[in-house]
Amino acid sequence: MSSSGHWGRRRARKVAMQAVYQWQMTGTDIGPLEQEYRAAGALKKADDVFFAELLRGVLLRVGDIDELLAPVLDRAVDELDRVELALLRLGAYELKERIDVPYRVVIDEYVELAKQYGAEDSYKYVNGVLDKLSLSLRTLERPPG
Repeated sequence: MSSSGHWGRRRARKVAMQAVYQWQMTGTDIGPLEQEYRAAGALKKADDVFFAELLRGVLLRVGDIDELLAPVLDRAVDELDRVELALLRLGAYELKERIDVPYRVVIDEYVELAKQYGAEDSYKYVNGVLDKLSLSLRTLERPPG
């Protein structure tokens, strides 16, 4: 059952972060991975449609997303902490594909997840990378300069 609204999307982002992290560690196929989270009840009170879009969007376009991220990173993608990488991939996907979500909301949501689940100061890194990326992906919201 889908729970829309701010809290439903926040919960969906959290579960998507967990699923992308798991995929990065195990390489589980999308279908079984998505089903695992649904069956475990992880999507209770979450916007399950939004979760599915994030998960599928990131995993099916991971190469393109990593190419988007590369110019704004200070190291190679494969050198990033796996939690940070999951958050950055999800944030990049949302900045590129979900223009209905304001860029500041996207950044804030993933910074908050980094504060909860990342290393001590990873939220600063996530904030900086997504902010730089938003300059090129959200030119209508963020005119350069």
